[in-house]
Amino acid sequence: MFHFSLPQGAGRWALRLSVVSAFTAVALLSACSRQEAVQEPVRSVKLLTVGSSVLHAQGEYAAEVRARVESRLGFRVAGKLVQRQAEAGQRVGAGQVLAQIDAQDYQLGAQAAMAGVTAAQTQRDLAAAEFKRFEALKAQNFISGVELERREASLKAAEATLAQVKAQAQAQSNQAGYAKLQATAAGVITAVEVEVGQVVSAGQPVVRLAHDGPRDAVFAVSEQAILAIKPGQAMQAVWPGTGQVFKGRVREVGAGADPVTRTYTVKLALDAADRLPLGATLTVLAAEEAPRTAQVIKLPTSALRQEGAGSAVWVLDEATMTVRLQPVQVSTVDGNEVVIASGLSVGQKVVSAGVHVLSPGQKVSVYSAPAPVPAPAPVTAASSATQR
Repeated sequence: MFHFSLPQGAGRWALRLSVVSAFTAVALLSACSRQEAVQEPVRSVKLLTVGSSVLHAQGEYAAEVRARVESRLGFRVAGKLVQRQAEAGQRVGAGQVLAQIDAQDYQLGAQAAMAGVTAAQTQRDLAAAEFKRFEALKAQNFISGVELERREASLKAAEATLAQVKAQAQAQSNQAGYAKLQATAAGVITAVEVEVGQVVSAGQPVVRLAHDGPRDAVFAVSEQAILAIKPGQAMQAVWPGTGQVFKGRVREVGAGADPVTRTYTVKLALDAADRLPLGATLTVLAAEEAPRTAQVIKLPTSALRQEGAGSAVWVLDEATMTVRLQPVQVSTVDGNEVVIASGLSVGQKVVSAGVHVLSPGQKVSVYSAPAPVPAPAPVTAASSATQR
């Protein structure tokens, strides 16, 4: 057996080395596990104080030209669409065929109904012949009056049955005729809602037809402006493309506000506007209404932030120098500014630039533009000579 021994003092050095290594490993592990929290930087933002300004209401509205009468045409019976002659934008005449569905089943039904008419006609003719024969026998007193009345009742029943099956046959024939969709009036096809091969139900819209004739200028107004517009009020519309002016009167005012835009629809009946193209944009002027002014809150568009389906702005808390998100409602646009309907009050400070880099509760500082550097004084020839 062999024995190995370390030199004197070597064990102590080994022990010390192991202790130092252990302390170093612990220090490294603690350093890795301890992460310093990253502090969010203080953003420098531009601020503006909310105040009221004057909004001039000129009574101008953007309107769209529409036909006064627009019909959604559909088949009166159900079936598979096999042909569609109408296209969007096509001009059609009254009675023109627009589409067709498979009419085979309806034609078979009409043929079966006609066969029923033939059978009922035969039964009626037989009952009429019998009644005529028994009527002659009664004249010779060969039969009683009761027997003649029985034959007369049979004739009347056969005639009623014939009238019934004739009506059913006419209905079946009409069903076959309904397989063709025809234009109810002259006009323009504004939309096509089904395609060939699609199975449509009775009454389902297939095409939309704008009838020729009077035109309306349809526009939307806000809740504040709707009070000044009454049915029968005279207004003017300008066609920006040519500058032509059309006179008209308010024909219809919406009874309720749109649930999304909270605006009211107004229809202006135009005079001598038959040739206006459908969908053209007009500028409607409230000529009888004097321009109005109102004190409103305006903000630059750069201060708005899209928040979900609405808009919001960053409001400064001067005590903590932090920002919070404040939802606002925009009513209209005035040039490069928006008019705030609700959500802000006069005196509040909002961020006007850099809204996309902020977060709720973030600390900010007020941005101040650097002072302009003075331009150096011009060097003249005399000063150059003196320096020499």
